[in-house]
Parts: sequence; structure tokens; C-alpha cells
Amino acid sequence: MKIPKKTISYWKDHEAPRSFTPLQTDLTAEVIIVGGGITGILTAWKLAREGKKAVLIEAGKLTDGTTGFTTAKITAQHSLIYDKLIRTFGEEKARLYYEANEEAIAFIEKTVKELDIECEFSKQDAYTYITTDEMLPALEKEADAYQKLGINGGLAGVSAGMNLPFHVEEALVMREQAQFHPVKFLEALVRDMAGQVHIFEDTRAESIDGRTVKTTDGHFITGDHVVVASHYPFNDFDGAYFAKLHPERSYAIGVKGDHTLQSGMYISQDQPSRSVRYTRMENGEQLLIIGGENHPAGRSKQETTHHYEELAAFAKKHFGAEEVLYRWSAQDLITLDQVPYIGQIHEKIYLATGYAKWGMTSGTVAAALLTDLIVQGSSRYADVYDPKRAKVKPTDIKTFISQNAAVAKELISGKLKGADKTADSLQPGEGGIITVDGEKIGAYRDEQGRCHFVDITCTHMGCETAWNDAERSWDCPCHGSRFSYDGKVLEGPAVQPLKKK
Repeated sequence: MKIPKKTISYWKDHEAPRSFTPLQTDLTAEVIIVGGGITGILTAWKLAREGKKAVLIEAGKLTDGTTGFTTAKITAQHSLIYDKLIRTFGEEKARLYYEANEEAIAFIEKTVKELDIECEFSKQDAYTYITTDEMLPALEKEADAYQKLGINGGLAGVSAGMNLPFHVEEALVMREQAQFHPVKFLEALVRDMAGQVHIFEDTRAESIDGRTVKTTDGHFITGDHVVVASHYPFNDFDGAYFAKLHPERSYAIGVKGDHTLQSGMYISQDQPSRSVRYTRMENGEQLLIIGGENHPAGRSKQETTHHYEELAAFAKKHFGAEEVLYRWSAQDLITLDQVPYIGQIHEKIYLATGYAKWGMTSGTVAAALLTDLIVQGSSRYADVYDPKRAKVKPTDIKTFISQNAAVAKELISGKLKGADKTADSLQPGEGGIITVDGEKIGAYRDEQGRCHFVDITCTHMGCETAWNDAERSWDCPCHGSRFSYDGKVLEGPAVQPLKKK
């Protein structure tokens, strides 16, 4: 199957309504918001409606992070989480988690209607399914958790099997969920708050001192409150978040197929993971969005293009797809207990991170929770998402140890890894590690034949980055920082570029 050579997200495939200049002076504000994804934009919009004067800064362009490269499901069905939540936190907090996400769905639906936003919003049932009986006991336990918590759903293998063109052993449905076009939705909010919120793009935060944010260009923004919604916290504070967040990369393609979906959003519990949903393109045709192929960031066992090829093969086999129209990938952060870290971490400094691939609902929850904390001083969901929480199960401690052991292993093995290319052997659009006078260097030959050389040592904590052939980037296997082929920071926690050679 033909796959686009370059990353093209369906959500970003339209002309942005406007752009914003970088910050070029020092500023003061009531609230400083770092990060221009769904959490940052929604928080700014909500605070503007509360009469707060906010400044929103984004290191790149608005929605250019995970928000613009999602599968865009708005759901409280976050894999098989509710049975675990009951066992870890108890029924009350598990129910609050569900209610917080249901409120997020209701908020998005209400806002779409209120502002008359054309963003492909539709209510859909969400299914998590299995194709073998290996995970049937886990699915049945989750169904029991649904019943205990009063969740609108239950076992629904027959209805899932009627909609999907392959065998479904069993499925669990959560009814009255939703899907939308996240970028069009957020662009409408940006237009709506024009003149009320100061927005700056291409403005990367470097550090926080007190409640003053310093940018990498040397400007300072001082405020009463600071919201860190930069996906990966660029400041670790004293929470050791680098050690408590696991970055994963996943992939998605958009295809037209012979078999269309009539309704529903689907995700497998089998491996390899598969996510299936649809949307309507401007010409009225159905676009199938198929995702999956998760792996730890910077640690794919195959070339990253292989993951797109696997998704394309799945689309062809089951949906009769012949061409991939779009392909994109995203990076997600997962906490030890799979519940996001959202809330106050220091006096009037707030954090939102760790959405575990469910950023559309979790980012909306975060905006509501943080706005309540800033405006009212409290939120009924604060304890559930408390970023300073310490209650973890032994399995979470085991995860903590194994994840950090993997980081240590990557730190050492990366230093020992040898060159895999020579500068002369690189074809246009190809990158890899070469050796020059005994020193390992990252090299990339662009489409015009020019070579770009960088130091492959990540500027965050010194791990050696690996070449990502699909996205043409240097990816860190330790904490997920990503850099362009010429060294610019694409994704944190790194804030400084790779050194050019």
C-alpha cells in the first residue's frame, strides 16, 4: 500500500486561521499558562470567561503537539481502568474519576452547540474488545466494576462483532461517548477569546523561579499563578516526575476502505493494539482512523516506518483499504497508576500531565479542575488527580523500578552503540549515526542533498538519541525528548537543542 512519505495529520490538514508572534518582551499577568494544546487552550478560555488576565505561551505552534496528532476520542473508557481504580483508590474515587470524564464530554458538547463550532462532533458508543479469550476474565472484572460504579455500559460482544469486519470474542461498551475534530474545536475557542488572552507561539519556557517563567530567549513572565501544561513538565520541581512518567509512542493512519463503520469507536485489549474510529471528510466520504503499534519512546525494535506498514496491512486485510491518505504519530505519558497528575504542586503553581493516551477527556478535565483551583481554591476532583499523591500498589512500585532500570540501561547502552551509517552512504531523506575522527555524530541528508550534523547526546540528562526514520527526528529513549534532524527541540522535557557539529 502507498503510504505518505511525510507526516500528515488529518486534524492539521487545513489552513490555520491565524498565527501568533513570539514573546519579545517581559510581561506580567494573573495567570501564566505554558503549553498550547487542549489543556492550555481550554484553561485559558475558561479563565478568560472568569475575567482572569492570562498569558498563554507555546514552544511551537498551537495544537502542534499531541493534541494535533491524536485519534480524538472523547471518552471515559480509558482501557480497563475502573476495576484497578476500585482496588487502588476505592469506589468513591473511582466513581469521581468517571464523573469527571463524563462532565468533560458534556462540556465539549455544550460548548460546540453554544459557539456553533463545525468540528465533526458526534455522540458514539465506545468499545474495548478482545479477539481471543485470553483477557476475558479481565474484561468481565471491568464489567463488574461498571455495575458497581453505575457506569452506562456493560458486556456487548455481539453488537461490537456486528460492526467490525473480524471476529470479536467479547467487548465492553460505554455508551454515550463522543468524537470530534480537536483542532477545529480549539481554533474556535482561540477565536472566541481573542483580545482577552495574550497568546505567543514559538516561545519555549526554560525554567520557573518562584512564579516567574523564563523563556529560552531570555524573557520573563511573572504572574500570580503558573499552569504547566507542556505535556512533559519542563521543570521537575521536587516531584521526581521524570522518574514517574513513562513516555510511549503510538501511530495512526487515515484510510478509505471498502468496509465502512456505521457507528462506534473501538480499541483492542489484545496485542498488538488496534484503535478504530471514523470521521467524515469535507467531501462527505468516510475516513477510517486506525491507530496502535505502541512502544516506549525512542525504543522501537524495528524501523519506525514498520509501524505504519503494520497498520496499513491491518486496514487492507479487514477494511479493504488500498491507500493511506494520512499518517501521523503521537507521544503520550503514562503515570505509575495510570491516573493523570493534575493539580497544585507548589503554592499557586499547577501541573497537568500523564494522560495515558486519553488526552481529549483528560485535558478537558484538567482545564476544569485547574480553573476551579485558581478561581475558587478547590475542586471536587482534586484528591483523585493530586499530583503529589503517594498511594501506589506494589505493582506500581515494580513498574517504577523496571522503568527506571530501562532508563539506566539505555543511558549505558547508548554510549556503547556504534555508528550505523557513513555520510557518503546517506540518501536524500535518510539519517543515521556516523563516526568522524572517532566521535559519534548524528547525520541527515535533506532532499536537496545537504548534510546536517548534530551531537546525538540529549540535552536533558545525557542519554544518546536514536534516529526515527518515519518522523525524521532524533528521539531520546530515556525520557522521550525529541529533536528535529537539525537539532531543534520538538518534544520535552529537553528545553535546549542538540549541539550542531
